[in-house]
Amino acid sequence: MAKEAAPLTMEKPIVSLVSFTDAYEDVRKALELCGGLEGFGSADRILVKPNLVSWDFELPFPPYGVVTTSHVVAAVVRVLAEHGCTNLTVGEAPLPGVKPRGQAIFEVLGYRRLQERYGVQLVDFNEEPFVPVDYGGFTLRVAQKALTADRIVNVPVLKTHNQARVSLGLKNLKGCLHVGSKMHCHGVTPGLDRMFPRIIEKLPVSLTLIDGVFTLAKGPAPTGRAERRNLLIASRDTFAADVAGAYVMGYRGADVPSLAFYAERHGRSLDVADIGFRGEDPAGHVRFVNYDWEWTPENTGPAAFARAGITGLAVRKYDESMCTGCSALFNPLLILLMSAYRGRPFPGVELVSGKKQLAGEGFEKTILFGRCACELNRDNPAVRRAIALKGCPPGIDSMITALAAEGIECVHEEYVKYRRHLFDRYRAEDGFDPGLYTVV
Repeated sequence: MAKEAAPLTMEKPIVSLVSFTDAYEDVRKALELCGGLEGFGSADRILVKPNLVSWDFELPFPPYGVVTTSHVVAAVVRVLAEHGCTNLTVGEAPLPGVKPRGQAIFEVLGYRRLQERYGVQLVDFNEEPFVPVDYGGFTLRVAQKALTADRIVNVPVLKTHNQARVSLGLKNLKGCLHVGSKMHCHGVTPGLDRMFPRIIEKLPVSLTLIDGVFTLAKGPAPTGRAERRNLLIASRDTFAADVAGAYVMGYRGADVPSLAFYAERHGRSLDVADIGFRGEDPAGHVRFVNYDWEWTPENTGPAAFARAGITGLAVRKYDESMCTGCSALFNPLLILLMSAYRGRPFPGVELVSGKKQLAGEGFEKTILFGRCACELNRDNPAVRRAIALKGCPPGIDSMITALAAEGIECVHEEYVKYRRHLFDRYRAEDGFDPGLYTVV
């Protein structure tokens, strides 16, 4: 299997920073400054890997800072085509849900125009073969299209991640995995921060371009808050690009566990002083972006629950063992629980999730969120009465039904209102242009 190229000399890895005003011109400039297309040949099989983790076709979905902007993807494809590259594929493995929806996401983002103009293949990895790959101590099933590419152009988003602090180039490659292997990355041992940085070791990643048109606080889902950032970060060295991306969001590389692990494993520096920057000064773009949600000091729930006066309910904070599917449903569950509050205390309820959280003593009822929590606590003597929210992940309707059976009456419309609020808070006058998420 191909591996990421290691630096051949002790020279500093090159990272370019360019302000974003025009997608094509600025992407081209960013790639030129870092020598991004050096060695790319016309016959190379090139895979462009954006971040299209999910989409919602039923409720309003704000894509800002969540998925890669279509304008940036289109500019990358155009620059590659003008360089003479003719064998181009755009591929991703979005959360599949009941069935793969990648082609529908490609459609809504305007990628069909890339097919028409440049002959680009659009591949949902969920509909393609996956190959078991030995990573030394564990095996991951990796998309065959990613393994057989000659070069991968990695196009993540500049965003934070509430379990991993940042989600950049290394994390974006998790989208090349089978859903079962994605779940495996959220295991108890060795843990998320020591799993996903390994994925790149078997993949031919030749170029990483971080899309910072928007950035997302408290990501990676649209429940976080996006802001217009207008920044592109490019490098042939994914790790260096990630250190730079973390830096402009206010994080030292040493403070990001996944980057610290990669640096130790590969003998790399976490200091931005050891990066050769081209283009703009990164120090001028540093602005802290919070990755974490505020929880009560007693770990009884989000701070918003305490402010609302909710009592009788202890929601244990999620940890890194809760995988992406359940993570996407955890916030809806919190909104539903808030909707069930009628000014009276909950009847002594605890909520646990993930693969590590054991229910505690002293609660009348225990909500077990997701298959992993249900299995872990199946024989837990501390559980007096279990409210098992089964599924991987559980669905919203099934959660409402299971909670109602135990006297916790949730109001689905409150969740719908919340989703509309998430969408409506982004205004055109603040730079939130939905047109950036279609190919023109």
